[in-house]
Amino acid sequence: MAAGDPMGDLGSTMGIEFLEAAPERVVGRMPVKGNTQPYGLLHGGASCVLAETLGSVGSALHAGEGRIAVGVEINATHHRSATEGFVTGVATRVHGGRTLATYEIVISDDQDRRVCTARLTCMLRDAPQ
Repeated sequence: MAAGDPMGDLGSTMGIEFLEAAPERVVGRMPVKGNTQPYGLLHGGASCVLAETLGSVGSALHAGEGRIAVGVEINATHHRSATEGFVTGVATRVHGGRTLATYEIVISDDQDRRVCTARLTCMLRDAPQ
């Protein structure tokens, strides 16, 4: 993984924090407040940012030193809304190869109800010199 903030500016702005990070599993959470759409519900795009952040970090850890992970596909199904508290994402590696890594990300609310299920695939490349 490159030096600096593993989330980048967007993840930091959205208040994402890591709870656990390993190539097989990455866990993080994000506040609902500040990440809502006009009706006060968690924005679906915010769920995608959380999912891509967690899956990308897992992919970069899987890729190893001197390599980078670049997202090439994400999809998400939004199951229920969240209006307060935090949502927690658990990214679990589904496939970890030499050139691709895929993670399933389950996002749940504070009552452990599934809010969103996402899948992210990252291309793994050598880091630019």
